[in-house]
Amino acid sequence: MDWKQKIVAPDKVMEKIRPGMRIFLGTGVSEPCTLVSQLMNSSQKGLVDLELIQLVNFSNTITLKTLDAHKYRLKTFSSGHMVNKAIEKGLVDLIPVRFNRLQRLFDSGRVQVDAAFVQISQPDSSGNASLGISIDMARSAMKQACLVVGEINPQIPRTFGDTFVNMSGFDMLIYSRDDPIYFDRWETGPVFDTIADRICSLIQDKSCIAFSIGPLFDSLGKKLVHKRHLGIHSPVITDALMDLIKSGAVTNLHKAVFQGKSIASYAFGTKDFMAWLDRNHLVELLEIQTVFDPVIIGKNPNFIAVLPVRQVDLSGRIVIHRGQSRIISGPMELMDSLAGAQISRGGHIIFGLPSRNQYQQPNIKLSIEQNCHQMGFEESIDMVVTEYGTAMLTGLSIRERALALIEIAHPDDRLDLFNAAKNKKMLYPDQIFARDISVLYPGKIHDQHIFKNDLKVRFRPIKPSDEEQMRRLFYKFSDEAIYYRYFHTITTMPHAKMQEYVNVDWRHTMSIVGLIGEPGEGVIIAEARYLCGPSGRDAEIALIVDENYSNYGIATYMVHFLIKLGKEKGVEFFTAEVLFSNRKIMKVFKKACPGLESHLSDRVYSVVMPLYNAGKGGVNGPDVAGTVHEPP
Repeated sequence: MDWKQKIVAPDKVMEKIRPGMRIFLGTGVSEPCTLVSQLMNSSQKGLVDLELIQLVNFSNTITLKTLDAHKYRLKTFSSGHMVNKAIEKGLVDLIPVRFNRLQRLFDSGRVQVDAAFVQISQPDSSGNASLGISIDMARSAMKQACLVVGEINPQIPRTFGDTFVNMSGFDMLIYSRDDPIYFDRWETGPVFDTIADRICSLIQDKSCIAFSIGPLFDSLGKKLVHKRHLGIHSPVITDALMDLIKSGAVTNLHKAVFQGKSIASYAFGTKDFMAWLDRNHLVELLEIQTVFDPVIIGKNPNFIAVLPVRQVDLSGRIVIHRGQSRIISGPMELMDSLAGAQISRGGHIIFGLPSRNQYQQPNIKLSIEQNCHQMGFEESIDMVVTEYGTAMLTGLSIRERALALIEIAHPDDRLDLFNAAKNKKMLYPDQIFARDISVLYPGKIHDQHIFKNDLKVRFRPIKPSDEEQMRRLFYKFSDEAIYYRYFHTITTMPHAKMQEYVNVDWRHTMSIVGLIGEPGEGVIIAEARYLCGPSGRDAEIALIVDENYSNYGIATYMVHFLIKLGKEKGVEFFTAEVLFSNRKIMKVFKKACPGLESHLSDRVYSVVMPLYNAGKGGVNGPDVAGTVHEPP
């Protein structure tokens, strides 16, 4: 039978609908808008007591008014957009289920379908068409339905993957009278650009990434173009990912599954994006149970899911977004990404949000317990990024988490958060917080270097939340090492003393820590600092390195780093007091500053290090310490 003989007017389809039928509707941007509009507005007698099944709704064809007429009831699996209000009014049934389990619900008959309305591309000469830009559960619904109707939209791109259907599988066909649902690019700005910079620094070459939609991702896509051999296994593909693929940063060569292909289940974007997606062999759209399967996700090493959130509290709980950006960051979708990242070797979830919302209200809260959209799995939250920094939460106590999150809150909100946390006993009663000093935190300073035996060390300014790690570092040192550092024996380093040490007055002090391990799991193994004198021309320098890493050149590297930073602040020379027997540190100083001057008195060297010719040459070569850029 020639498939063209199946083409009918939309009202002819409505004649086939009987009271009580359960009708599956194509999801989101693939909604068959002409069929749905006809369904909503038709006066056919059989269109009563209908159950509409749709994963996500983005169009304006299904409205609160039509639902309130009690002719139809919508059953969905993801809230957002119009559906939120309808759920609150009791007009929509929300079924909580993880997306990778949806096919089981359909195939088992637990979710029953009598009719399926799906949008398809223009069929080719062989009678094959594509499901286009939204795959999800369309195939399972079509298998179960006794009436399958295809809405042909010639503007829908012909995509590859699990998308092809033959016209023999349709009972009726109509031609769409509506344009596809397009999305403009999101407007970005300095705040989202800064957050994207910080997230970009956390994503390594060869990582496999998952994107969402919203301004953060339009910014992030531009920042990632300098990465190499990225892979994409994402719920959604967008204009931002199109640009990233076109830049050459995406090759998909290091994925463990679907190598060479960018994988998604949904496509959202502009008309230009849809044209690029048409017959594009670099992208495959797959069924939702494949894209959201944590086991499949976890097979990809270094899987990084970036997710936007609306709020976070000081214990690490998050509030998810409502509206259009929630399609792949709702509770069920989020669980699959979290589980996949935990399985993935080197995998992480990165949560990004501005420190304040559009009304200049804080997005970092003391508690979000009363928020109906809060998520409780704070033990799975790895990293939270704002424009003011990154909070690495893995392995931190509630007290440490609170400090880390206060550090990345808006500067004008930090004191209130700090006092509220103290009142709630989340922080020590004697915890120190200097609001004016915290604003001066030199967050743009960041560096990384690979030493011998492929030891990678990351360097950044010290933070108050480093207190516990610095205490652990202290207790690793031998009595001799402590004596070299402090000139007398110290047996304990209590909270009161260490918190003074990590709360740095950045007006005249610089302190850099060195960490090993992947971002989010770093361990401090070294610290170096200088303290300026009254004139600001001179500064006393001191450093400590974990004795297990004393022969890697870390101390020399950190001295070079401080020299570079000191020069930028106008420091002209460093000073130090060094015990006669401490030959190692004298050797470090001489390598970093060939023009060093020293005077021995009472078995203590008084060292003066002119900075005008320091930092040149030496074991690390010229200009060693020195990458200063946006940090994680």
